[in-house]
Amino acid sequence: MIELKDVSYSYGGGELFSQLSLQLAPCSFQFLTGPSGAGKTTLLKLCYGDLRATSGTVTLFGQDARGIDRDGVALARRRIGVVHQDCQFLDHLPLSENVALPLTVAGRQSEAAGNLPDLLNWVGLSAQAEQLPPQLSGGERQRAALARAVIMSPDVVLADEPTGNIDWEMSQRLLRLLIELNRMGKAVLVATHDLNLIRAAKAQVQSRVLRLRGGRLQVAGADL
Repeated sequence: MIELKDVSYSYGGGELFSQLSLQLAPCSFQFLTGPSGAGKTTLLKLCYGDLRATSGTVTLFGQDARGIDRDGVALARRRIGVVHQDCQFLDHLPLSENVALPLTVAGRQSEAAGNLPDLLNWVGLSAQAEQLPPQLSGGERQRAALARAVIMSPDVVLADEPTGNIDWEMSQRLLRLLIELNRMGKAVLVATHDLNLIRAAKAQVQSRVLRLRGGRLQVAGADL
Protein backbone atom coordinates (compact mmCIF):
# COMPACT_ATOMS: atom_id res chain seq x y z
CA MET A 1 0.00 0.00 0.00
CA ILE A 2 2.81 2.38 0.90
CA GLU A 3 6.36 1.70 -0.24
CA LEU A 4 9.62 3.61 0.03
CA LYS A 5 12.42 2.41 -2.23
CA ASP A 6 16.00 3.69 -2.00
CA VAL A 7 14.73 6.91 -0.45
CA SER A 8 17.02 9.69 0.73
CA TYR A 9 16.05 12.90 2.48
CA SER A 10 18.18 15.99 2.96
CA TYR A 11 17.55 19.40 4.47
CA GLY A 12 19.70 22.37 5.41
CA GLY A 13 22.51 21.04 3.26
CA GLY A 14 22.78 17.79 5.21
CA GLU A 15 21.49 14.29 4.53
CA LEU A 16 19.23 12.88 7.24
CA PHE A 17 19.05 9.37 5.80
CA SER A 18 19.79 7.62 2.53
CA GLN A 19 19.01 4.48 0.51
CA LEU A 20 16.11 3.69 2.81
CA SER A 21 13.48 1.11 1.83
CA LEU A 22 10.25 0.28 3.64
CA GLN A 23 6.99 -1.46 2.77
CA LEU A 24 3.71 -1.10 4.64
CA ALA A 25 1.68 -4.10 3.51
CA PRO A 26 -1.88 -4.98 4.57
CA CYS A 27 -2.07 -6.51 8.05
CA SER A 28 1.57 -5.68 8.86
CA PHE A 29 2.52 -4.32 12.29
CA GLN A 30 5.86 -2.57 12.51
CA PHE A 31 7.73 -0.45 15.03
CA LEU A 32 10.18 2.27 14.10
CA THR A 33 12.75 3.07 16.75
CA GLY A 34 16.01 4.94 16.98
CA PRO A 35 17.67 7.87 18.78
CA SER A 36 16.18 11.35 18.88
CA GLY A 37 16.99 13.24 15.70
CA ALA A 38 17.44 10.11 13.62
CA GLY A 39 14.51 11.06 11.39
CA LYS A 40 11.60 8.93 12.61
CA THR A 41 9.02 11.72 12.28
CA THR A 42 10.43 12.71 8.88
CA LEU A 43 10.08 9.13 7.70
CA LEU A 44 6.43 9.07 8.77
CA LYS A 45 5.82 12.35 6.92
CA LEU A 46 7.22 10.78 3.76
CA CYS A 47 4.78 7.90 4.24
CA TYR A 48 1.75 10.20 4.25
CA GLY A 49 2.90 12.67 1.63
CA ASP A 50 3.65 15.62 3.88
CA LEU A 51 7.26 15.67 2.62
CA ARG A 52 8.84 14.74 -0.69
CA ALA A 53 11.91 12.54 -0.84
CA THR A 54 15.15 14.10 -2.05
CA SER A 55 15.75 10.97 -4.12
CA GLY A 56 14.29 7.51 -4.49
CA THR A 57 10.66 6.49 -4.92
CA VAL A 58 7.70 6.81 -2.57
CA THR A 59 4.62 4.94 -3.75
CA LEU A 60 1.23 5.70 -2.20
CA PHE A 61 -1.39 3.10 -3.07
CA GLY A 62 0.17 2.33 -6.44
CA GLN A 63 1.00 5.92 -7.41
CA ASP A 64 4.42 7.54 -7.47
CA ALA A 65 4.20 10.42 -4.97
CA ARG A 66 6.22 12.65 -7.30
CA GLY A 67 3.41 12.57 -9.84
CA ILE A 68 0.53 13.17 -7.44
CA ASP A 69 -0.87 16.71 -7.24
CA ARG A 70 -2.16 18.32 -4.06
CA ASP A 71 -5.68 16.95 -4.54
CA GLY A 72 -4.29 13.48 -5.15
CA VAL A 73 -2.24 13.63 -1.96
CA ALA A 74 -5.37 14.71 -0.06
CA LEU A 75 -7.26 11.70 -1.43
CA ALA A 76 -4.42 9.35 -0.50
CA ARG A 77 -4.35 10.76 3.03
CA ARG A 78 -7.97 9.73 3.51
CA ARG A 79 -6.64 6.17 3.46
CA ILE A 80 -3.95 6.98 6.05
CA GLY A 81 -4.74 7.67 9.71
CA VAL A 82 -2.05 9.64 11.53
CA VAL A 83 -1.68 9.95 15.31
CA HIS A 84 0.61 12.92 15.79
CA GLN A 85 2.98 13.24 18.71
CA ASP A 86 1.59 16.62 19.80
CA CYS A 87 -2.12 15.66 19.66
CA GLN A 88 -3.42 19.03 18.45
CA PHE A 89 -7.13 19.73 18.82
CA LEU A 90 -9.43 22.73 18.38
CA ASP A 91 -9.91 23.72 22.01
CA HIS A 92 -13.23 25.51 21.41
CA LEU A 93 -14.90 22.37 20.00
CA PRO A 94 -16.07 19.42 22.13
CA LEU A 95 -14.29 16.10 21.82
CA SER A 96 -17.00 14.61 19.61
CA GLU A 97 -16.63 17.37 17.00
CA ASN A 98 -12.83 17.18 17.11
CA VAL A 99 -12.92 13.44 16.44
CA ALA A 100 -15.44 13.91 13.61
CA LEU A 101 -13.45 16.74 12.00
CA PRO A 102 -11.93 14.62 9.17
CA LEU A 103 -15.45 13.63 8.06
CA THR A 104 -16.61 17.24 8.32
CA VAL A 105 -13.72 18.49 6.17
CA ALA A 106 -14.44 15.75 3.61
CA GLY A 107 -18.12 16.79 3.44
CA ARG A 108 -19.29 13.53 4.98
CA GLN A 109 -20.91 14.89 8.15
CA SER A 110 -23.86 12.50 7.86
CA GLU A 111 -21.55 9.55 8.49
CA ALA A 112 -20.49 10.94 11.85
CA ALA A 113 -23.93 10.43 13.37
CA GLY A 114 -23.75 6.69 12.72
CA ASN A 115 -20.05 6.04 13.34
CA LEU A 116 -19.08 8.42 16.11
CA PRO A 117 -20.90 6.85 19.10
CA ASP A 118 -19.44 3.40 18.41
CA LEU A 119 -15.98 4.85 17.83
CA LEU A 120 -15.99 6.84 21.09
CA ASN A 121 -17.19 3.76 22.92
CA TRP A 122 -14.36 1.72 21.35
CA VAL A 123 -11.73 4.10 22.74
CA GLY A 124 -13.58 4.43 26.06
CA LEU A 125 -14.50 8.10 25.70
CA SER A 126 -18.29 8.08 25.45
CA ALA A 127 -18.62 9.93 28.77
CA GLN A 128 -16.21 12.64 27.58
CA ALA A 129 -17.93 13.31 24.25
CA GLU A 130 -19.00 16.86 25.13
CA GLN A 131 -15.88 17.86 27.06
CA LEU A 132 -13.45 20.37 25.60
CA PRO A 133 -9.88 19.19 24.87
CA PRO A 134 -8.30 21.14 27.78
CA GLN A 135 -10.53 19.17 30.15
CA LEU A 136 -9.10 15.82 29.02
CA SER A 137 -6.21 13.93 30.59
CA GLY A 138 -3.14 13.00 28.56
CA GLY A 139 -4.36 9.46 28.06
CA GLU A 140 -7.81 10.63 26.99
CA ARG A 141 -6.26 13.00 24.46
CA GLN A 142 -4.15 10.19 22.99
CA ARG A 143 -7.18 7.91 22.63
CA ALA A 144 -9.13 10.79 21.09
CA ALA A 145 -6.29 11.31 18.63
CA LEU A 146 -6.46 7.63 17.67
CA ALA A 147 -10.24 7.84 17.22
CA ARG A 148 -9.85 10.88 14.97
CA ALA A 149 -7.14 9.09 12.97
CA VAL A 150 -9.35 6.08 12.20
CA ILE A 151 -12.78 7.69 11.75
CA MET A 152 -12.29 7.63 7.96
CA SER A 153 -11.64 3.85 8.10
CA PRO A 154 -8.07 4.15 6.78
CA ASP A 155 -6.03 1.28 5.38
CA VAL A 156 -2.86 2.42 7.15
CA VAL A 157 -2.36 3.81 10.67
CA LEU A 158 0.82 5.77 11.47
CA ALA A 159 1.48 6.71 15.10
CA ASP A 160 4.31 9.04 16.13
CA GLU A 161 5.34 8.41 19.77
CA PRO A 162 1.69 7.80 20.77
CA THR A 163 2.60 6.80 24.33
CA GLY A 164 5.29 9.38 24.97
CA ASN A 165 3.32 11.45 27.49
CA ILE A 166 1.13 8.87 29.22
CA ASP A 167 1.63 6.31 31.97
CA TRP A 168 2.30 2.61 31.43
CA GLU A 169 -1.27 1.46 32.08
CA MET A 170 -2.63 3.89 29.50
CA SER A 171 0.16 2.95 27.09
CA GLN A 172 -1.01 -0.66 27.30
CA ARG A 173 -4.59 0.38 26.63
CA LEU A 174 -3.55 2.34 23.55
CA LEU A 175 -1.41 -0.57 22.36
CA ARG A 176 -4.39 -2.93 22.61
CA LEU A 177 -6.40 -0.57 20.41
CA LEU A 178 -3.63 -0.50 17.80
CA ILE A 179 -3.43 -4.30 17.85
CA GLU A 180 -7.20 -4.50 17.35
CA LEU A 181 -6.89 -2.25 14.30
CA ASN A 182 -4.15 -4.47 12.93
CA ARG A 183 -6.33 -7.56 13.39
CA MET A 184 -9.00 -5.77 11.35
CA GLY A 185 -6.54 -5.71 8.46
CA LYS A 186 -4.93 -2.30 8.92
CA ALA A 187 -1.22 -1.81 8.36
CA VAL A 188 0.22 -0.21 11.51
CA LEU A 189 3.54 1.62 11.91
CA VAL A 190 4.42 2.99 15.35
CA ALA A 191 7.41 5.26 15.89
CA THR A 192 8.55 4.95 19.49
CA HIS A 193 11.61 5.04 21.73
CA ASP A 194 9.83 2.91 24.34
CA LEU A 195 11.46 -0.52 24.16
CA ASN A 196 9.21 -1.85 26.93
CA LEU A 197 6.18 -1.06 24.77
CA ILE A 198 7.75 -2.93 21.86
CA ARG A 199 8.47 -5.95 24.05
CA ALA A 200 4.89 -5.95 25.34
CA ALA A 201 3.54 -5.78 21.80
CA LYS A 202 5.70 -8.64 20.51
CA ALA A 203 4.07 -10.89 23.09
CA GLN A 204 0.65 -10.10 21.63
CA VAL A 205 1.06 -9.59 17.89
CA GLN A 206 3.47 -10.63 15.16
CA SER A 207 5.49 -7.52 14.53
CA ARG A 208 8.73 -6.29 13.02
CA VAL A 209 11.06 -3.76 14.62
CA LEU A 210 12.98 -1.33 12.43
CA ARG A 211 15.86 0.74 13.80
CA LEU A 212 16.73 4.07 12.18
CA ARG A 213 20.23 5.09 13.12
CA GLY A 214 23.14 6.79 11.39
CA GLY A 215 21.03 7.46 8.31
CA ARG A 216 20.23 3.79 7.76
CA LEU A 217 17.17 1.64 8.42
CA GLN A 218 17.76 -1.89 9.66
CA VAL A 219 15.62 -4.72 10.98
CA ALA A 220 16.33 -5.05 14.70
CA GLY A 221 17.30 -8.45 16.05
CA ALA A 222 15.88 -10.37 18.99
CA ASP A 223 17.94 -8.33 21.47
CA LEU A 224 15.10 -5.89 22.18
